Amino acid sequence: MYSFIGKRSIRKDALPKTSGTIKFVNDLEAPGMLIGRILRSPYAFADIRRIDASEAERLGVVVLTPDDIPQKPFNPRLVSIHEVTYKDTYVLTKKPRYVGDAIAAVAAPSEELAQRAIESIRIEYERIYEPILDPFKAMEPGAPLIHERIMKGSEWVNVERNIAATLNYVEGDVDKAFRESDIVIERRFKTGKRYHMQLEPKSVLCIPEPGGKLTIYATTQTIHNTRILVSQIFDIPLSKVNVVKVPIGGSFGSSIQVNYLVPIAVALCLKSGKPVKISYTREEDILDHSNFVFHFRMKIGARRDGVLMGAEFENILDVGAHQVQPYPLLGTSLGWFVSMYKWRNIRYISKAVYTNKVPACALRGYGAPEVQWAVETMMDELAEELKIDPIELRLKNYVGRGEIFWGQGPTVKSVIKSDGVPELLEKGRKLIGWEKRSHPSRKKGRYRRGIGLARGFHTSGAGGPISGEVIDYTGCILKLNEDGTLDYITALQDHGGGTLDAHVKIISEVLGVPPELVNLATASTENTPYDVCTHASRGTYAGGEAARRAAEIVRSKIFEYAARIVGRVVNPEAFKIKYDEELKQAIVYVEGTDIKIPLSEIARIAWQKNWGTIGAFVSYRATSAPPSFTVYFVEVEVDTWTGKVRPIRVIAGADVGTLVNPDMVEGQLHGGFVMAWGMTFTENTVYEENGELAGRGLITDYKIPTITDMPTPEDFIVITADTYEPTGPFGAKGLGEAAMNPAVGAIANAIYNAIGVRFYELPITPDKIVKALRERGEIP
Repeated sequence: MYSFIGKRSIRKDALPKTSGTIKFVNDLEAPGMLIGRILRSPYAFADIRRIDASEAERLGVVVLTPDDIPQKPFNPRLVSIHEVTYKDTYVLTKKPRYVGDAIAAVAAPSEELAQRAIESIRIEYERIYEPILDPFKAMEPGAPLIHERIMKGSEWVNVERNIAATLNYVEGDVDKAFRESDIVIERRFKTGKRYHMQLEPKSVLCIPEPGGKLTIYATTQTIHNTRILVSQIFDIPLSKVNVVKVPIGGSFGSSIQVNYLVPIAVALCLKSGKPVKISYTREEDILDHSNFVFHFRMKIGARRDGVLMGAEFENILDVGAHQVQPYPLLGTSLGWFVSMYKWRNIRYISKAVYTNKVPACALRGYGAPEVQWAVETMMDELAEELKIDPIELRLKNYVGRGEIFWGQGPTVKSVIKSDGVPELLEKGRKLIGWEKRSHPSRKKGRYRRGIGLARGFHTSGAGGPISGEVIDYTGCILKLNEDGTLDYITALQDHGGGTLDAHVKIISEVLGVPPELVNLATASTENTPYDVCTHASRGTYAGGEAARRAAEIVRSKIFEYAARIVGRVVNPEAFKIKYDEELKQAIVYVEGTDIKIPLSEIARIAWQKNWGTIGAFVSYRATSAPPSFTVYFVEVEVDTWTGKVRPIRVIAGADVGTLVNPDMVEGQLHGGFVMAWGMTFTENTVYEENGELAGRGLITDYKIPTITDMPTPEDFIVITADTYEPTGPFGAKGLGEAAMNPAVGAIANAIYNAIGVRFYELPITPDKIVKALRERGEIP
């Protein structure tokens, strides 16, 4: 059907990455460059009386303290509109609120001198408080306030009981629904505090240019928001800040926000007048970001026939010491919950609470893996109580085609127009051997196997028919070169999964130009329209649609030029374009005639006759955020003596509409499952009583899964649904986050099916499994 879409191909960045020639920010240098280092608080909750940097200044380095920087509170994540953006962070602080909070910085010609200077700075602390590491203790009356007042939009607001933000929602009569339910289940859940463990620790290089301009190279998912925040903090016109897009070595949400080291580097650059580079060590990176810790209480009621009657959802969010936009996460958490099943009556109570921990930010799924783990656990429990097959219970109640979908919370809603859930559940049921699954009570012996199921989704972006509280639009430029090749420029970042290769295939499909002739041009904030950031699995859906629209504009202009060349009365709409296998390029033609012109010839003639460059500039906001549905069937084996769990088989199903890049779909599902395995069993940052990370943040103590923990390729089967999303480019939807979201629930349900024990706190470590089995008398 298609010439390029759906075909397997080598990615454009494959050779540079495999050969090691690609340049990340940490690889960049500039003449006269200074190396920056940051002084971080050793205390989790303190106030500073005095900073003595005299010794550092005698060493001849550039020194920054809070007095050198505008004391403007900011939020590093500029994805929500101004009115609902909470601000409590300063570039450098006199009130450190977690171990690692930035107090001062230096820049020197060498890393060694910079480190000596940092160590010479003396800090006199006025007060040191006991750290508050539990959000429930933080909310107790009399607990010291981590922040006394913060900004919301342009207004100062007082903080009460360390509550950073709240969101409540009611629909229908929940109490009545529970009274009319035959079965009511209530459970509490808690997740771990994970570190993103992206391949690339964060870096920045800031270069001063003539005329007061700054050029910034940063590890980021959002070059335009980086530019905007620098402009806001330092009162520099946007036209004098240029942020260049550099390949990013993974992110998983850790760079949706503008990274803390960026304004520090900018301030050092402005003070010194020289280029400044700051690169985190891995231990510094783990002090920069982590995910939110969720404390859920969920209560659901149902009739005997499996119809859901109502649900109550309480969400207490541990945000750490600073806000990286937890308010929208309270909304998306509600959205993930509401759009899973037809609850009919809903009550939602949520609070984001400060603690003296590393600030939390988005991590792949933005709350969806956590919510879907809890919901799918309860749906399995409900099915067992009702004696209904778990698949049938889900099919009876899930939110599907034709129904309202909450893309990113209450203000982002649209109608579901493509739905592959029944197809995926049916395919997965057969492949895993669902009908042969036995009850856990029938399983004995040291090694016990179980099969679990979970379904879920993620949004394709955060667009909608009505603009809500989320900023979500993108753009691109596409131009035809004088030889028929193309330059494509977009600010949208590729995290490493091949998103921009999908854009290229979409352009190629519209114009008939083979992907190797479409150049991914160097992008910066100077030469691209705004893109909010690569998040919410919007890269292919929103960015790809912008690329498709640009290609359509270019194609119409090509046809206009073709009509001039032909010299006859030909309606430009009569022209068509296709890829010619023999010529290895695009051909413009009119059906039923001898008119046939290579695209390269049209480009050459337009150049020679001074007709002008053919190009397109597109700024695009999607009017929908369709769900990409995913389904996991997982078989595990539990060693009841050691508590070790091993994956045996995985059936990973995805409804992504049209598969633009099959390799990317498979890669995302494999990677999503690996991350889910880590979330389920090993990943967590543990804090000592003094607020310091156990193991001092050494990465050797943070365990992520490796290839040896995964099933063989033959036992990891990817299935896709045959759907078409009418709002997406060539019918495509997103996948990145959906690839992980329900997998934790499937793994947890498989553990229950193996040993008959459910766990409501993550990670599910071997000692928890052994303890639970001992308490039941299963093992000595």
